[in-house]
Amino acid sequence: MPFLGLSLIVQILCAVHCVRHSRNTLWLMVIIFLSIPGCIAYLLFEVLPQQSGRREVRAVRHAAIRKLDPTREIRRAREAVDLADTAANRGALGDALAEAGEWADAAAEYRRANALMSQVDRPARLKLARAELESGHASAARDLLETLPASSSQSEVDRAALLLARSVEDCGETERALALYADVGARMAGSEAQCRQAALLLRLGRKQEAVALLAEVESRARRLDRFQRAQEADMYDWAARTLKDLRGEGLA
Repeated sequence: MPFLGLSLIVQILCAVHCVRHSRNTLWLMVIIFLSIPGCIAYLLFEVLPQQSGRREVRAVRHAAIRKLDPTREIRRAREAVDLADTAANRGALGDALAEAGEWADAAAEYRRANALMSQVDRPARLKLARAELESGHASAARDLLETLPASSSQSEVDRAALLLARSVEDCGETERALALYADVGARMAGSEAQCRQAALLLRLGRKQEAVALLAEVESRARRLDRFQRAQEADMYDWAARTLKDLRGEGLA
């Protein structure tokens, strides 16, 4: 009996979905007469293909592939380089290595890609700068970022400015880093710049200034949807915990 009841509920849900979304009415016959197998067929061949283009579904699918076969993209990129050692293929291999967190190897591939280019390419230099920074070579990243060609894209300029702020912070230029974080944080979406600025202020013992920034981060986080927040969950969780601790010390 429980199975029959569950089967009936699933059939009703699938039938309602079919009608509401104006799907082919033949699916109603499949759902009604084939019961659970019919519902499974409806979900597999009608619902899931329609959902595959959604951002959330793509993200989940990509994460699942990385979990099951974390080196697949790297292998494919290496095969492409073996077939044709071009700047594009070297850059794609660098991207795959960066995605896997292998930043030192990614930097090496980005350097090779840049060397194969006939002229300076800003996006390629920007990728190399990030890989240098993530692999612990802050001064090399800073030098690359300070000599980037001009860009007409404000969002790209801001991304480069955030990387430069991180680079100069790692190089010990704290006041310059704070100024860069404040400047780019006023324009960029998200709260990475504010969190990094707050973390640096805390390291310098300037807790009251950090509280104001973390309160702004808290306010921004409330306006994010679940998917947006999940992308930077660790950062927002750190900000919330840190702000709570600071308020517990009487800072507000």
